[in-house]
Amino acid sequence: MTSEPVPSALPRFPRDFVWGVSTSAAQIEGAVAEDGRGRSAWDVFAAEAGRIKDGSDPRVATGHYHRYREDVGLLKELGVGAYRFSVAWPRVVPDGSGAVNKAGLDFYDRLVDALLAAGVAPVPTLFHWDTPQALEEGGGWLVRDTAEKFAAYADVVAERLGDRVERWITLNEPAELTLLGYGLGQHAPGRQLLFEALPAAHHQLLGHGLAVQALRARGAASIGIANSHGPTWTASASEADTAAAGLYDLLLNRLFAEPVLLGRYPDEELAALLPGPVAEDLKVISQPLDWYGINYYQPTLVGAPGAEGTGAADFGGIRLPPELPFAPQEIEGYPRTDFGWPVVPEALTELLVSFQERYGDRLPPVVITENGCSYEGIEDAERIAFLDGHLRALHAAMAAGVEVRGYFVWSLMDNFEWAEGYARRFGLVHVDYETLERTPKASFRWLRDALREQARG
Repeated sequence: MTSEPVPSALPRFPRDFVWGVSTSAAQIEGAVAEDGRGRSAWDVFAAEAGRIKDGSDPRVATGHYHRYREDVGLLKELGVGAYRFSVAWPRVVPDGSGAVNKAGLDFYDRLVDALLAAGVAPVPTLFHWDTPQALEEGGGWLVRDTAEKFAAYADVVAERLGDRVERWITLNEPAELTLLGYGLGQHAPGRQLLFEALPAAHHQLLGHGLAVQALRARGAASIGIANSHGPTWTASASEADTAAAGLYDLLLNRLFAEPVLLGRYPDEELAALLPGPVAEDLKVISQPLDWYGINYYQPTLVGAPGAEGTGAADFGGIRLPPELPFAPQEIEGYPRTDFGWPVVPEALTELLVSFQERYGDRLPPVVITENGCSYEGIEDAERIAFLDGHLRALHAAMAAGVEVRGYFVWSLMDNFEWAEGYARRFGLVHVDYETLERTPKASFRWLRDALREQARG
């Protein structure tokens, strides 16, 4: 596709605004059987025939485990102030609980030290979908015990890294793990439980709250979560479409925001379906946060199932089953990424303003913890236009009164894109998967120059 010319200078952001990029362990590290690392649910899922669209797996990924110093050098060259990465739970606690793997902790110790030496603040995410397989075999996030073991693991990591890490993230996108992993079976662990997957949502949120407590006990003063959110657009004004869109928004947005921000679930009937002492759990889940992370990619147009034009692919080519009471539709009139996702920067402004209006003073300062796009090629003008548009949309939300303190691009480098394998390239840095050679793309140079201009402000 042909991109519109990109204006030369971004709006001025505050001098203390945090600029960063994001990755995750399962997508870049590789070395899945080295130095005592245990198996993850994604290792097992990817090994099953037909699970990954291109037949690949994350055993090598980008080789970051052995090339992290090179990657830290790229971060320094890019000029970002922060790097969001994830700690692989099975690398640190191979069975999910019990014995701690010193070699695994040593790797993250070296990574944090390298980042600090390069002038880049480490921002670890404690869980980015790589559940230890030993726990998955015992029920994974469907059982309460996993939340408690997650908190114990969080304590282990904080004890080792807490003297040098200022900002922490507990969970990444519990909505996607619940829906795609436990509900639809399109991601690890491959369960197809539909609405019976809801305990996984509750237990992840409980794990978040328990991890916040563990981090606070270790002195952490800057804690957030990385929830995925996007505006839900109603396909029409009909009663059926309005109800379907409302339910979709409840399940994908409000179900994961409101327990954290408000200390309650958005629907009493839904709360009644959840396990455990829900009222008591919500007190833990709603531990105060220092900031709220939002991963934004696209809005979703939703109508009632069975109507003409419904049932369109969502979540990167994954189709929702017809028995669900809502159906995403194609969003027309916008450019699309190579993944087929609509590019709608103004929906980011809409999302942030709506969060401010809905949650008011219960909404902490916001950090955009992921925003990015998949395009082929090293001279990636489309990605430059995408980032430029979304940063302007972010600035517009800030001008409208939303307190936003940071922005992290997804992703530093091309990587293993879950069920898509290596077919989608989200990186500012191109990775040759045969040689693992890194090549900064045009978007890398654009962002580097934009950050230098911001610093001169």
